[in-house]
Parts: sequence; structure tokens; C-alpha cells
Amino acid sequence: MSERVVVDPITRIEGHLRIEAQMEGNRIAQAYSAGTMVRGIEIILQGRDPRDAWAFAQRICGVCTLVHGLASIRSVENALNYTIPPNAQLIRNLMNGAQYVHDHVMHFYHLHALDWVDVVSALNADPAATSTLAQSLSSYPKSSPGYFADMKKKLKDFVEAGQLGIFAQGYWGHPAYKLPPEANLMAVSHYLEALTWQRDVAKLHAIFGGKNPHPNFLVGGVACPIDLNSDSAINAKRLAQVQEIINKMNTFVEQVYIPDLLAIAGFYKDWGARGEGLGNFLTYGDFPEKGMDDPASFLIPGGAILNRDLSTIHEVDMNAAEEIQEQVAHSYYDYSNGKDGSLHPYDGETNLNYSGPTPPYDQLDVDQSYSWLKSPRWKGHAMEVGPLARVLMLYANGHDQTKELVHMTLNKLDVPVEALFSTLGRTAARGLETKVIGDMMQTWFNNLVANIKAGDTKTFNEKLWEPETWPAQAKGVGFMEAPRGGLAHWIVIEDQKIKNYQAVVPSTWNAGPRDQSGQPGAYEAALQDNHTLHDPQQPIEILRTIHSFDPCIACAVHVTDPNGEELIQVKVR
Repeated sequence: MSERVVVDPITRIEGHLRIEAQMEGNRIAQAYSAGTMVRGIEIILQGRDPRDAWAFAQRICGVCTLVHGLASIRSVENALNYTIPPNAQLIRNLMNGAQYVHDHVMHFYHLHALDWVDVVSALNADPAATSTLAQSLSSYPKSSPGYFADMKKKLKDFVEAGQLGIFAQGYWGHPAYKLPPEANLMAVSHYLEALTWQRDVAKLHAIFGGKNPHPNFLVGGVACPIDLNSDSAINAKRLAQVQEIINKMNTFVEQVYIPDLLAIAGFYKDWGARGEGLGNFLTYGDFPEKGMDDPASFLIPGGAILNRDLSTIHEVDMNAAEEIQEQVAHSYYDYSNGKDGSLHPYDGETNLNYSGPTPPYDQLDVDQSYSWLKSPRWKGHAMEVGPLARVLMLYANGHDQTKELVHMTLNKLDVPVEALFSTLGRTAARGLETKVIGDMMQTWFNNLVANIKAGDTKTFNEKLWEPETWPAQAKGVGFMEAPRGGLAHWIVIEDQKIKNYQAVVPSTWNAGPRDQSGQPGAYEAALQDNHTLHDPQQPIEILRTIHSFDPCIACAVHVTDPNGEELIQVKVR
């Protein structure tokens, strides 16, 4: 049997993702993606008050912080046909936009950049030459020779004290690293700079939601009243703080993130020809100007792209039973209609049936069940979700700023348009949409201030809190574009309680296993697209492509022990 390379765990945050690559020589012939822990949040939510679901669902992930809460409250509002005030919509857009900017910057520097940046090489950099390089790319003020000399000394102290932390496990010196020492020092310096930056920008969630992570939400609006004369509401001081945060976000994106992204990408143009895989892309759409019932007002349009064909956008119906379905042929779940059955999320089931190997084990039995993730499909197609899907959708719909940014990037890197469909394109798309959304945050903020000045301070539709007015049965879907891709929660309400609840998350779309037809998921297909490994013991090539999706498997899995035994019970009063 040919060699199988195993990377487990693969994520830097919390693991739970296993990749196995079947090799033919030094080439990846087949790849398999496995979520290694069970998810059971849907079971926990059954029988609860729908208005409380967001507080549980938001805990699906501690990295995404707010997106599951927002999807959850939208599902209830959709089921009960309630609208929210314009101010609430703007505040939700601002909170989600802040999540994007924060999340993408942190991903680039702290979760993905070190796949391309050799930290140890930075110790050989000339601070003066690094300063010259940085100033040629951007007007960011922290770019003097003294600044980079201080950063080099800080890094050297880390190394000498044995305090490299997550730097300690890198494949430093790997021949796949191509940056000169000065570019490495610049990137590592901005890595450290971003740690400080993110502490400040996270405050926007605390202003509107009371805290971060897991800010407060409210079915029917937002949980923050507006009263310019109150110290306990959104007042002039807090609005000024929001404006300051938006300025700080956009400055770092424009003067640090985008220049670093393009500079680093210039050394890795060959990655514009590997790592695509499916060629199918899906978006649900998000950032409504007028409300979730008016998709024409969305900043990000919804739709599906098949086989790279940007000339044809297929409509997506979240409620149609034959469109979005989940399969479990290679998952550790069963369906009442059989292992090879497909279910729309309204009818979704969470029936655990673990029959796989018990850790530790050598390799997965990929002919059987091998993942705790299901296999979502749109009209039978495996789809990629995330920043690349959104940028392609914006581009295909003629969004002017996106088209300008895409053309600028392709021209600056001197790569063909086909490079969009790759590991490099996926990483670049994340940065480009950060710029688009960061700019839109200023527009949403201006509109919020204009509403307040005009006397509109309403942030909540109180009618939703009258359960006696609800129908005996209702169902709805709350969808959004989370930073990692299309996210949707489907809810079925009966007699004012949750009868069924299903969440199909970005990492399930991208990291799911093969389906009953043998179609690979997005991770699997991407790794099977033109990947060779220089050293199977240091598979940095696998990390580069998987990290380009920004895997967050916390959204897809939850807690059990190796024997499937319950670890803890939480009693909610």
C-alpha cells in the first residue's frame, strides 16, 4: 500500500480536524478530512423556548463569537415573520462587519501567515533593509529601522529564553519557505502588532453587545437601547468610540494587512495553480440594507456558481426540500431513511452511530464512516463556501469595488485570472473582502447616526415577545455569511417550543467527508488538486491549503470522550 500522511490535529486553535493524504510518490492522490469529535447542540435545543436558542447556539463556537447567535435569532424571526427596526439591522451589520475585519486579520497573521513566513529566518534580517522594504509598501508609521530593530530583539529574546510558544512547532528552515529575512521580520513584527490591535477592535462588540466574546443578542432587534442622554445606553460617547474603532480597523487593513498580503503572495505565485478542487461555490447572502426579506438590498448576494462559470448565477432556495440536503454515508450518524439517505435541515436528524476506530489509531477506514461531520450538498453538488465564494459572487454580480480590487491584485501579482481558483486566490480573497466590508462599516455607521439625528432611536420589535400570538406550528431559516462562509440555522417550532433545530455551518460544507456518490468535500478536493509534498514528515503544503479555508472545527464538533461517554452535564435554571 502507498504511504498515507496523517496530520492530526491540524488547526492551531482547538484541533478536532484530522487530514489523511494517500500518497503516490510525493504527490497527494486522495485526501480525507475527518472531524474527530461529535456535535450535539441540536439535541440540546429541542424543547426549549425559541427566543432562548441563540444563547445556546452561539456557544457552538468560541472563535466566531457572534455569528451563530445572529443566525439563530434570524431563524426565529423568519419562522414567526417578524421584521426588525432599521437601527437594529444597521447595528447587526456593524457587529458582523467588525467580526469579519477582526477575524480575517487575526487569521492571516496568527493562523495562516506562519505557513508562509519563516520566523527563525527573521533573526538574520537587517532592520534598516526591513524598514526600506516596509516603507516601499505602505505609509504605516511604525516602519522605522529602530522599530524593526526592537522587534528583532524581542524575537531574539523569545528564542533565547525558550519562549517561542506556538512558534516552537513550526517547520522553520523548510525549503518551501521563500521570503527573504527582511520580509520575514516585517511579517513577524506585524504578527505581534496585530495582537495589540485586536484587543482594541473587539470593543465594538462590547459597546453594542455588552461583552466579547459572545455578545448579547435579542430576537426582534438588538439588546442595546439608544439614548444620547443616558450613561447606560448607546450615547454620543459610545458612538464616538465606534467611529474610532472603525478608523483603527480600516487603517490597519489598508496600511498593514493588504500590503503584507500582496508582498508575501508575490513570492508564492506558484500557489495560484493548486488547491482549488471543486470549482463550485455557494453563498447565502448577507449584510441587508433593508431587511432579510429583501435580498436585493444585500451587500453580498446569494447564489451558486458551478464549474467556475461566473456568467451564470444559480438561485438558491433555503426552504426547498430538494436543494440543500445533508448526507451521512461516511459520517458517524444514521438517518431513519437509511445510511444513504439525504435530509433537508428542516427534517434533519442527529442520530449518533459511532463504529469507527478508537484513538489512537493508525489511519481511518475511509470505505466506511470516518468523520463526525455530515456532507452538505446543494442539488447534489459539493460546494465551497467562504471568502473566495463571496468575492467571486460579488465579482460575477458586477460589484465595482470588488472588480477593481480583483484586477489590482491580479495585475500586481502578474498572475492569470485562473489564479483566483486556488489556495493563493482563497487567501487573497479574504483580504480583499476585508477591505470591502471595512469600507461599508463606515456607511452603516453614518446611516445609524443619521437615523438618530432624525429622531429614530428604535432598536427592538416588542411584538415578538407575545407567544400567544404565534401560530401553533412554524418553521424558518436564519442564514448569514459568517467570516468562514455560508451559515444557516433551521428551526421548527411547535406549541411555542423548539421541535427540531439544525445548523449547517461553513466548516461542515468545506470539511465534510465524501458523500454517498463518492464526491469529496472541499478540503479533500483541494488537497487532491496539484499537491506534492517535499517532506511527508513536515507537510507544510497540506497546512497551507487547509488553513486557506480558515478551518474552525469547533463549529462542527462538540464534546465526548474516546469511548463516547458523557463528560459533563450542565443544568440550566
